Amino acid sequence: MIQLKTIEELRLMKQSARLVSQTLGMLAKEIKPGVTTLYLDKLAYDFIKDHGAEPAFLGYGGFPASLCISPNDQVVHGIPNAEPIKEGTILSVDCGVFWNGFVGDHAYTFEVGEVSDEVKKLLRVTKESLYKGIEQCVRGKRVGDISNAIQKHCEKEGYGVVRELVGHGVGRQMHEDPQVPNYGKPGSGKVLKDGICLAIEPMINLGTEKVKFHNDGWTVTTLDNQPSAHFEHDVCVYNGKPVLLSTYDYIYEALGIKSDEEKAFQVDF
Repeated sequence: MIQLKTIEELRLMKQSARLVSQTLGMLAKEIKPGVTTLYLDKLAYDFIKDHGAEPAFLGYGGFPASLCISPNDQVVHGIPNAEPIKEGTILSVDCGVFWNGFVGDHAYTFEVGEVSDEVKKLLRVTKESLYKGIEQCVRGKRVGDISNAIQKHCEKEGYGVVRELVGHGVGRQMHEDPQVPNYGKPGSGKVLKDGICLAIEPMINLGTEKVKFHNDGWTVTTLDNQPSAHFEHDVCVYNGKPVLLSTYDYIYEALGIKSDEEKAFQVDF
């Protein structure tokens, strides 16, 4: 059952989502060759707790960390470890907090040092597809419109769109209805209404869309060991239109990136 949020609940959700955004912005300054993902995880844990919130991932289904950190061919759900990050790595950092009674859930794939032009393009197209999906978050449209927009944008570049892992509703729980696949038919799925909140998260592979689930119960890699990109925003439908609850602005400020990609989706309420 889809839980539509009131304006008061949307304001609380935005606060939770923005704390995740601030956490990712703080981490952006620390992600460099030689640091470990365990170090990044400890930074995130302390930052979240210092702001009076709880890491939403820690202990969720038995997950052992505050961040899912997934390098290179890891798609999602990578477990932080003590291995130093290498130059040329791409690193999906997925973070969640529980604050004010609501979950924020938000991810970005970082470049560590210099990466190849081929991989840069994968990251660019995947992030573009996220906003293509967000554009479809309009009252009266359907989940399949979001899914199809993401799929079309990525498959025209020859990339593999992961089937086994999907976006989702978000609110008082980490995963709520509806599921939001990154592939599908326009006009299919649940109708979008004011107050719906979604975590939209394209997971796009350079090669095959097929993935492998590992024995640790969490790690997912591409079947052909090619790189995978992952970007995620929390978004709601408000007054019939898409509004971002999360933001990449803190990351961009830390990295010196100028972008107006979010401008059309930012509304104060």
